[in-house]
Amino acid sequence: MSDFVTIAKVEDLPPGERLVVELGRHWIVVFNVDGEFYAVEDNCTHEEYPLSEGTLDGYALECVKHGACFDVRDGKVLAPPAFVPVKTYAVRVENDDLQIAARK
Repeated sequence: MSDFVTIAKVEDLPPGERLVVELGRHWIVVFNVDGEFYAVEDNCTHEEYPLSEGTLDGYALECVKHGACFDVRDGKVLAPPAFVPVKTYAVRVENDDLQIAARK
């Protein structure tokens, strides 16, 4: 079972925006896609580069370095050169708090 950590208020992350947070030794980028929240590790699996600098089109997150593309909902690779999925984190809203699951 994962513990959830409050990272922001829901109002701090409006639709279409992203938020980068540090959780333990990991950087995580959280997206608001039409009112739904998704979190992935802020590191491209093809080559170390922050995915938070990428472009988001719907659920498709493209790394700006080499064009690898990932689905923010489940981390699956949508386009090479990456072949390894990006790690995802569960996100929930408790009252007005935006929370992500801390991996153990």
